[in-house]
Amino acid sequence: MAGTTTKLVGWIAGGLLAIAFIVMASTSQAFAHAALIKTDPADGAVLAQAPARFSLTFSEPVSPLVLTLVKPDGTPVPLTSFRLSDQTVEIDNSRALKSGTHVLSWRVISADGHPVGGSLLFSIGAPSEPPVVSEAVDWPQRSAIWIGKVFLYIGLFLGVGGAFALAWLAGDDRAGQRFVTAAILCGLVAAPLSLGFQGLDALGAPLSHLAQPVIWRTGLGTSFGWTVLIALIALGLGLLSLGGPRAAARPLALAGLAGLGIALVASGHASAAEPQWLTRPLVFVHDAGIAFWAGALVPLGLALKRQTVGAVAFLRRFSWTILPVVAVLAAAGVVLAIIQVQTPPALIGTAYGRLLLVKLALLVFLFTLAAVNRWKLTASAEAGSTEVQRRLTRSIGVELLIVLAIFGVAAGWRFTPPPRALAIAAAQPVSIHIHALQAMADLSITPGHAGPVAASMIIMTGDFGPLDAREVTLVLSKPDSGIEPLKRAATKPGDGSWRVDKLVIPVPGRWTVRLDILVSDFEMVKIEAPVDIRP
Repeated sequence: MAGTTTKLVGWIAGGLLAIAFIVMASTSQAFAHAALIKTDPADGAVLAQAPARFSLTFSEPVSPLVLTLVKPDGTPVPLTSFRLSDQTVEIDNSRALKSGTHVLSWRVISADGHPVGGSLLFSIGAPSEPPVVSEAVDWPQRSAIWIGKVFLYIGLFLGVGGAFALAWLAGDDRAGQRFVTAAILCGLVAAPLSLGFQGLDALGAPLSHLAQPVIWRTGLGTSFGWTVLIALIALGLGLLSLGGPRAAARPLALAGLAGLGIALVASGHASAAEPQWLTRPLVFVHDAGIAFWAGALVPLGLALKRQTVGAVAFLRRFSWTILPVVAVLAAAGVVLAIIQVQTPPALIGTAYGRLLLVKLALLVFLFTLAAVNRWKLTASAEAGSTEVQRRLTRSIGVELLIVLAIFGVAAGWRFTPPPRALAIAAAQPVSIHIHALQAMADLSITPGHAGPVAASMIIMTGDFGPLDAREVTLVLSKPDSGIEPLKRAATKPGDGSWRVDKLVIPVPGRWTVRLDILVSDFEMVKIEAPVDIRP
């Protein structure tokens, strides 16, 4: 009886196994994932006009889940009107599409219930430039950085520059000393705060994180850390020249002015420009000249307003020395502007250039006013005309307001890289290292911005050994923009790397990059990581 039962169980098991084989064999096509075999328009096509419909043909019938058209400006548009015809999805297009590169993104579900997604690119008229995607701006943080820079400029240019004017030009006249002292104290507060704001910006942290130690360590570790440290020394020297012995006032004030120039040379767009043997001395001369001019305005204006004993002598010294100073700082500024902007169109086409135009407009007004003061009012004021002295005082006040406006514009450059830097960055690749247990890769996308690019990959094993891959496929996706995977097969040029040429990344931002590495007929390794593509 037991033997009969055993035989019966065996027959049943064998029958079930046979049935399973038959079912698997007869439904092998149904259990395979759907594959895209044809598209209209073709991937990468350039069309004369917008198509009335799109079509996607798969290896088996599918059901659409999400169909999206991403326009050249990066705007995703859902496609809801479609029909199923056997293995083809026909999608109606009732929109008048503009010229440029579009992305048709699809996500469907195959017969086995497995979702499959992908994207194709096509252009109308001609491929378009990628859109500029604006990033979210932390306005409280940015406002704090800007205010900190403005008050640091006040401390350096009006404070340290004012101390120099009192020591070298005013003689025994002390008019404006309280203002200069207040400006220096303002700078002593703004300098360390600016260092913390720099740390916030470097880490992308909100203003509420300012008290965290890592914020300050990060700020100190940047080149701006040197600017703040040297600026604090310069501010301290300026303060000592005001309160210390009269005999030491001049050397202390001169050292403070030199420290101001060195502090602003230590960091900033202009100081980082090549050739630095030229740009750094020009920045020093330019900023020291600004401090000489701007720092003297308040003490001189107050001396003339109060008609102090030394006011006329103060005016005479300033009027004779300011001419060569302005000539040198203007020449340095022109050369630095040419190096930074490079081409005339960049004056209009970049935020840096537009800020420079605003500054130039303010400088034209300032130079005109200064010329009127120098050539029409100074002689009469030196001769003792009370009415002219009052007019000159008011004019100096207007000069001071223009100088403060220029400080505000210059602080805005903190957020606008110069065209020179943009041109260099545009050609730079973006590189990432992807590491997993089974494999790892060094991926480089050149140039690292949206548009036509080339990708180069070095594939290795997880322990840094060479990996003999049979095939490599680069897969790029951007779900937040409605773009399903863009798949491109890589080629092996023979230098040990894998390449994908004629690749188009349609929009900037954070993409997910995946490498599908075929190691053998039975092994596929997939590794992925995020990559940031510049505008």
